[in-house]
Amino acid sequence: MLPGMKLGWDLITGIERFVSCWKSEDDPAVGEYSVKIDPQLFKWNGSVIKTRVGSWNGLSFTGYPVHEFKIIFTDEFVVNEKEVYYEYQSPDRSIYSIYKFTYSGSGQCLSWKSQTRSLLEVFSRAWQDPCENYALCGSNSICNMKDNVPTCECLKGYVPKFPEQFNISYWSNDCVPRNKSDCKNSNTDGFWRYMGMKLPDTSSSWFSTTTNLEECQVLCLKNCSCTAYASLDIRNGGSGCIHWSHSLIDLRLFSQGGDDLYVRVPASELDYAMANGQGNRKKLVGIAVGVIIFGLTICACILINKKRGVARIIYRKHYENILKNEEIYLPTFDLAIIAKATDNFSSSNKLGEGGFGPVYKGTLADGKELAVKRLSENSGQGLEEFKNEVVLIAKLQHRNLVKLLGCCIEGEEIMLAYEYMPNKSLDKFIFDETRRKLLDWPKSFKIIVGIARGLLYLHQDSRLRIVHRDLKTSNILLDANLDPKISDFGLARTLLGDQIAANTTRVAGTYGYMPPEYAMRGHFSMKSDAFSYGVIVLEVISGKKNREFSDSEHYLNLLGHAWMLWSEGKELELLDELLEGICTPSEVTRCIQVGLLCVQRRPEDRPDMSSVVLMLNGEKLLPKPKVPAFYIERDITPEADSLLMPNYTVFSPN
Repeated sequence: MLPGMKLGWDLITGIERFVSCWKSEDDPAVGEYSVKIDPQLFKWNGSVIKTRVGSWNGLSFTGYPVHEFKIIFTDEFVVNEKEVYYEYQSPDRSIYSIYKFTYSGSGQCLSWKSQTRSLLEVFSRAWQDPCENYALCGSNSICNMKDNVPTCECLKGYVPKFPEQFNISYWSNDCVPRNKSDCKNSNTDGFWRYMGMKLPDTSSSWFSTTTNLEECQVLCLKNCSCTAYASLDIRNGGSGCIHWSHSLIDLRLFSQGGDDLYVRVPASELDYAMANGQGNRKKLVGIAVGVIIFGLTICACILINKKRGVARIIYRKHYENILKNEEIYLPTFDLAIIAKATDNFSSSNKLGEGGFGPVYKGTLADGKELAVKRLSENSGQGLEEFKNEVVLIAKLQHRNLVKLLGCCIEGEEIMLAYEYMPNKSLDKFIFDETRRKLLDWPKSFKIIVGIARGLLYLHQDSRLRIVHRDLKTSNILLDANLDPKISDFGLARTLLGDQIAANTTRVAGTYGYMPPEYAMRGHFSMKSDAFSYGVIVLEVISGKKNREFSDSEHYLNLLGHAWMLWSEGKELELLDELLEGICTPSEVTRCIQVGLLCVQRRPEDRPDMSSVVLMLNGEKLLPKPKVPAFYIERDITPEADSLLMPNYTVFSPN
C-alpha cells in the first residue's frame, strides 16, 4: 500500500479514497471501522466518530503531533480546487511498507527493507489513550492524561454546566461561560493562550491563508461568534489564520508537541494587574493573600479528605462484613480495569441512566462484555440500595434474572458489573416504531411468559421471598435471543418467613406501574409486583405506554381502555397491528385477561405468579377480571377526573 498512499477526495470525479477494516480476521467484507478525510482525519465506528486525529497544521495533524511515521515517511496535506487529500510516502525506494487496519480498529505499519532483508514494525496502535476518544470531555473542556488517567478541565472563563456530575468524572455535559461577553465593546474581551494543544474540531471554523496572527486576533474580536483563533500553518514561525465559532470541541493537552490556541474570554477573567505590571505592592499583597488562602485551603482539604478517608474505610469494612455474614462470594473488579473496559466511561459507551446512576458497556481484555452501573452522587438511591442489590441478586440464579458478575468499591466509586444484554431493555423495542417490528407475537408471548417465570422464582422458588417494587419495561433486559431478564433490584425488599406483606414510609418506584395500595399507603406485597406485571403485559400487547396513553373520548388510561374493550367483547382491538400477522387469537385473549386480572383494584383479587404461569400455559381456568385500579367511568368529566384519581408524590428513578 505504501509508498504513495493517498486518502481524501477527488473534487472533480467525486471519488473518495479511505481505509476500511475487514469484518473479521478471516472475512474480507467491509467492517465497522474506517479512516477518512473530511477534511480533518477521522476514525469512524460505523456512523459514529471514534477518534479525530484533527486538522493539518503544515507539519502534522494537530491530534497526533508525534508520529512514528516520521521515522521513515514524509507526508503532505493538499487542499486545492481539484483535490483534498493526505499523502505519505517513503523517499527510500528500498523500503516497502504495508499499513494494516485490523477488524478491531487498531492500526499497524510493517516495513520491509530490501537491503538488509529485515522486517520492521514501524508502529502498532489501537488508539487506546482515553483522551483520543472524540469529545470525551464535552465542549469547552480540555482532556489531559496524568499518570495514565484522563482528567478534564474547563477552559479559562468556563465552568461545568453540571458541577456535581463533572466532579465525579462525568464530563460529557460540557462547560459553559462563567460570565457573558459584552460583544458590543471588543475592549472588554481578551484571549488566554494555551500551548501544546490539539486544536478543536474545525467543523465550525473559518480560515485564511493570507492573514497573519495579529490580524487574526483583531478579526476574531470583531466577530461576536468567534470563540478562539490559532495559526493555520505553524511552519516558519506561523502563518495564516483559523477562527472557531461557538463551542470548542475535542480539545486535549500534550506533554510534547501541540499547537498554540488563543481562547476568547471576558476581561474580568484575565489578570490584567499582573499582565500590565501595576506595582509591586499589589503583587506582594496578592501573593500574601494567596499564600494565606492556599494554607487555609490545604488545612481544610486535609480535614475533609481525612473524614472522607475514614468514611471510606468504615464503609469498606461494613461492606466486607456484609459479604462475609451473608456468605456471598462476589468477584471484585479494580477501578483501573473497569475504566479501561469502558474507555474511561466514555459517552459513546453509555447505555442509559436510571435511579442508581449511568450504565456503561465495557469490554474486558479477554473480550468478555459487561454492563457497568456507576453510582451517581446525585442519585436518589445510595449505599443502602447498593448493598441491597448486591445481597439479593448475588443469591439469585435464574434464566430470567440478570446475572451479577461482580462489583467495584474503590475510593468514592461504587459500581456493579452485570452480564451485558445486547438488545438492551424491553421498552426500547415495544415503544419504538422501527424495533417493534422485530417482535412478532411468538417472541412477545415468550417475553410475557419469561417475565412471569422470573417473578415466580422471586416470590416462591428462591431462597428469599422477594418483592421487586420497581418492575417496569425498562427493567426488563433482553439477551441475544430476546429472552427476558429482570434487572435492577435496588428497591427490592425481602419478606420473612410466612410474611406476605409489609409497609414503608418511603414510597419509591415509577408512576404508571405502582398499584394504589402502595402509592397511597406504602403497603407492598407480592401482589404489588403482580400489578406491575399486568401493566407490562398490556403494554407489550398494545405497544402503548400506560402513563402516556389517553383516550380522549372516554378519558381512559391504558388499563381503563383495555377494560372497556374487554367488557364489550372487543379485546383483540387492543392488539398492536404489528403483532396481528401470525398470532393465535385465543393466546392473545388469554394474555389480555391475565393482564386485567393482575391490575385489579384489590390486591386479594389479583392472582399470584404461580397461578399466572399456569394461566398463560392454558393449564388453569381464568376467572373474569374486575374493575382495574385507576379506572375512571366514561361519564366522568376531565374536571372530576383530577378529583377521583389518587393524589400522591412518588420517587421515580427514570
